[in-house]
Amino acid sequence: MYHEDFMRQALTLAKQAAALGEVPVGCVVVHNGTVIGRGYNTRETKQSAIAHAEINAIMQACQTLGTWRLDDCTIYVTLEPCPMCAGAIFNAKIPRLIYGARDPKAGAISGLLHLFEYPLPHKLAVTPEVLGEECLAVLRDFFESLR
Repeated sequence: MYHEDFMRQALTLAKQAAALGEVPVGCVVVHNGTVIGRGYNTRETKQSAIAHAEINAIMQACQTLGTWRLDDCTIYVTLEPCPMCAGAIFNAKIPRLIYGARDPKAGAISGLLHLFEYPLPHKLAVTPEVLGEECLAVLRDFFESLR
């Protein structure tokens, strides 16, 4: 239940992104049971290639804690992170990732790439497909509405 509660918060953010015409991906960073960073995709709004949900949430979490080291945090995201966001998770030293929908086309965890299977100095514990169907439905509904 614990993981589902935080994933539902990420889903709420994903829906906010969709309302703005952004690809509906939402993310929260949790520290000691409290959300310290929130984000959703804002690439269109900001006209920035790096304004993904995870980047936005990690930036806010770093500001909240006053450090770039998020080594005692967990990140929840509605879609499997892309290579850029997986790199941000790695560089922020976040030890745990919980994600909703798999991304076979661009995912860097278990989709297109398996980044954390390499002998990296930072290990990442991953829990996939938490509320995966709900997360996928939000994405599917968004892209169907564009057609």
